[in-house]
Amino acid sequence: MALTDTKIRTTKSQEKDFKLADEKGLYLLITAKGAKYWRLKYRFAGKEKKLALGVYPDISLAEARNKRDEARKMLANGTDPGVFKQITKQTIKSAAENSFEAIAREWFAKHAPNWAESHSDKIIGRLENDLFPWLGNRPITEITAPELLIILRRVENRGALDTAHREQQYCGRIFRYAIATGRAERNPAADLRGALPPVSKENHYATILEPKAIGALLRAINGYKGHLATKCALQLAPLVFLRPGELRMGEWHEFNFETAEWRIPAERMKMPSPHIVPLSRQAISILLELQPLTGDGKYVFPSIRTASRPLSENTVNAALRRLGYTGDEMTGHGFRSMASTLLNEQGWNSDAIERQLAHAERNSVRAAYNHAEYLPERRKMMQHWSDYLDSLANETKSVQLKAA
Repeated sequence: MALTDTKIRTTKSQEKDFKLADEKGLYLLITAKGAKYWRLKYRFAGKEKKLALGVYPDISLAEARNKRDEARKMLANGTDPGVFKQITKQTIKSAAENSFEAIAREWFAKHAPNWAESHSDKIIGRLENDLFPWLGNRPITEITAPELLIILRRVENRGALDTAHREQQYCGRIFRYAIATGRAERNPAADLRGALPPVSKENHYATILEPKAIGALLRAINGYKGHLATKCALQLAPLVFLRPGELRMGEWHEFNFETAEWRIPAERMKMPSPHIVPLSRQAISILLELQPLTGDGKYVFPSIRTASRPLSENTVNAALRRLGYTGDEMTGHGFRSMASTLLNEQGWNSDAIERQLAHAERNSVRAAYNHAEYLPERRKMMQHWSDYLDSLANETKSVQLKAA
């Protein structure tokens, strides 16, 4: 006899589990604790099996019968409804685990410990605000380049073109991580090269100027886990105002620790006279730490592969990427921009700054002027700059950058 809603509602639990039969294998299992479960008994390949159809009253009698009829149709077509249910459940679970958000958060968790806290906060904030609401639940294998471009153009249209470019870079890294871990086959972010308008080249050399962000960058550099020569190059870069090429080509014979100077030959600087770099106490400390490792060779910062060549031109920038800073956020050349901008803003002698930066002098008479021009002031400025950076890295306010 078929079940009715009244029969189901009024039937009470007993000391032991028991069943109320409906039709065509459907029955309601009532446990001793009063729970009521829909079950379907069926046979497949000569074996008796049971299929769970839900819990009453969440699943009504009518809904349970519909589920039963769907299962019987599968049986008629040679499909085991129990196996089908397991496969469907696993597919849904896999889709959730392989969603863009799930993989992005996994990628973030892997790399965030190596980033400055301010940098990681910025990345996860952009992902959560601009990308997850639109892409978060999407299986990463189904996301297309046009779909991703629509999301990035929303960011661009609110006037944040630079952020849109950075988020495209984040997406590229996330897709590459998914490919490396076997959950995607291609990177649609790579197909968007040139799709967004370029960022203005006014700030061609990406740099960081906000004091808290500088402190976070310096702490990240101090925690760098790679090759010591690379770490020391990263640490020295903000202290000496040199171009990345000038820094990496440094040779030990050019340094005089007694006079605290680095004299770079004129031919390498393409200048009429050697370029003098006053060395702060902090700069000398970095060099003395590195000297036992590379001091017997020619180059201060030799290549990781061979001491006969200096670090490659991409090493410093690659190390910054490893620390989590994109090419739009910080570059090796950006340390020069950082020093120049902040020192000029705080009233230091602009001629001394320009001389220390070794900018080409358009006036041929001034270009031939004494190579030691402004040297006493430059010594004072370089030491004060190093002390200021130390205060930012150590999160103290004991040193102010403003010129006396």
